[in-house]
Amino acid sequence: MTAADTTDVMVDINRYDPAHRQWLAQAIAKVRADARRSSDTHLLRVPVPSVPGVDLYLKDESTHPTGSLKHRLARSLFLHALCSGWIRPDRPVIEASSGSTAVSEAYFARLIGVPFIAVMARSTSREKVRLIEFQGGRCHFVDNAIEVYEVAARLARETGGHYMDQFTFAERATDWRGNNNIAESIFDQLAEEPHPDPAWIVATAGTGGTSATIARYIRYTGRATGICVADPDNSAFFPGWRDGDSGVTTEICSRIEGIGRQRVEPSFVSSAIDRMIHVPDAAAIAAVHVLEELIGRKAGASTGTGLWAAFHIMSEMAAAGRSGSVVGLLCDPGDRYIDKYYSTEWLAAQGIDIAPYAARLRGFLESGRLS
Repeated sequence: MTAADTTDVMVDINRYDPAHRQWLAQAIAKVRADARRSSDTHLLRVPVPSVPGVDLYLKDESTHPTGSLKHRLARSLFLHALCSGWIRPDRPVIEASSGSTAVSEAYFARLIGVPFIAVMARSTSREKVRLIEFQGGRCHFVDNAIEVYEVAARLARETGGHYMDQFTFAERATDWRGNNNIAESIFDQLAEEPHPDPAWIVATAGTGGTSATIARYIRYTGRATGICVADPDNSAFFPGWRDGDSGVTTEICSRIEGIGRQRVEPSFVSSAIDRMIHVPDAAAIAAVHVLEELIGRKAGASTGTGLWAAFHIMSEMAAAGRSGSVVGLLCDPGDRYIDKYYSTEWLAAQGIDIAPYAARLRGFLESGRLS
């Protein structure tokens, strides 16, 4: 039928499907119920006596049901996709992921009863693969991490499923104005602390969605807090932000799982970021080893990347005689990376020597100055 065929003729195409609408309502109710069951994550105060005027907090996102910061993102992505009509019963949800997002998305896929396929680099930690499969997901490996986008999109076409595409939709799926997002939670938990509006919040970027949510919320609520993104080796985010060039790419992928990308992802809102700090991988890994000495818990190296930047900012504030608070993120637990960041064999194979950075951190904890 052409446009001319409908001239002066009423045409009524009704695609309303009551059975699907019922399934959709039940699926959304299950995802929302998960949010109600999950209490908010803790805001940990980390003792740093060498900097008495500056308080350090870590938002502990590892206590979510799937053990990472990505649980919030996965919930938002599923609600966004369900309400947009993109997820269908018995059709797979497919994601390009370096691990933690896939764990969380596999959880929500199983919750609503649809298959899940994670497309990821073969170098992803074995523990993350186990967790995805434990949640009922299936892993599809690629040899080069830059291939994950194309392969995920192809699998969606071949199966009739939905490619979730966290790297495009992360910054738009979350309600950055509030609705219990991570930024609103941080400021609510800081309300009765000595410095309720922190000088800086330090995030890291995998999709860029978390930093975008925090930055937008800060501006929306009229606060002066700065948002800093710490970025690892081999990531395109830092040079892209520095040079104002969203077309930057890197030759190899980040060794810090969950953050750093070979391209500047669409969800990375560079104009909302106040500051970026490039953190060498050895410094990030040293930071989580030292963090374990401070709080008695292991964390992933994405946490260490942000923690090194937070320590740097605290040292800077102390040198300037400024008081205040700094907030970082505890993104996921270190038991997912025992065979990587906590393995002397893996570190040696990668040519990573954390000893000089660990010494600098211990010097900071004694003097308040990060040399």
